[in-house]
Amino acid sequence: MKEKVILDTDIGSDIDDAICLAYLLSNPDCELIGITTVSGQPEQRAMIASYICEKAGRQIPVFSGLCEPFIGEQKQKTCQQFEYLKKISYSGIYSKEWFNFLREVIRKNPGEINLIAIGPLTNIGILFKIDSEIPSLLKSIYVMGGAFFGTEKSIEWNISCDPYAANIVFSSPAKSIYVCGLDVTKKVKMQKDKVIEEFKKRKILKEILGFAEIWFENREIITFHDPLAASVLFNRNICAFKKGKIFVEQLGQTGFIEDKKTNVSVASDVDIELFFSHFFETFDYFM
Repeated sequence: MKEKVILDTDIGSDIDDAICLAYLLSNPDCELIGITTVSGQPEQRAMIASYICEKAGRQIPVFSGLCEPFIGEQKQKTCQQFEYLKKISYSGIYSKEWFNFLREVIRKNPGEINLIAIGPLTNIGILFKIDSEIPSLLKSIYVMGGAFFGTEKSIEWNISCDPYAANIVFSSPAKSIYVCGLDVTKKVKMQKDKVIEEFKKRKILKEILGFAEIWFENREIITFHDPLAASVLFNRNICAFKKGKIFVEQLGQTGFIEDKKTNVSVASDVDIELFFSHFFETFDYFM
């Protein structure tokens, strides 16, 4: 049976969100129920998600979520990749009823929804705070965020944009929470020329190149942070995991204490070859 998935994303900043969405739309084992956007200019982010779904020939409901974090100012105020949609005069269809959507779908499908969160955790934190039963009704949560096993303690972007929300999610009673941190995701990289070569071979990935042009203005590489976090739902062998507790400090620095009795599993390593093999093979199913 297909895995039912809701994607919560800050698509439109780092290009890997758009790549992750394309991956989920193309995955034959994924039933994408809906998409919620988060962070600065969430409406523009929703239009990007709507565009990619449209180009994939899919009618997926898209919702613009919260703009501001629980506490403090928004660090990610603009959606840079929206410039591509302005250039082609595209205006997508989306709703602002993100909270009701998440709450209703999860309650109507108890134990069936996999929540993939690849941006700041503001939407999810608010949802869990208002309706404390929701975490226990999810099948699982997959998060790209934090940094846990590197030689240096890094402050990862998604968590630092809303540490308070991250703490709510990581300490929630969800049945299973899988987390891919920066120390692991940064191992799955691809150079610009190779990205263009491979993406041009695949219809939906080819559509991502318009947004990638903006990304490549200042970089020569793509790191597949978010697609990696999503991929372990469909192939757990891609990453090795350690169970334990996650702690989030005020500025967003994350800590980890191994504990086999917890509901949280943190990626400690990745099979890079297996990831890329799985990732590109997924698109072979997309017609």
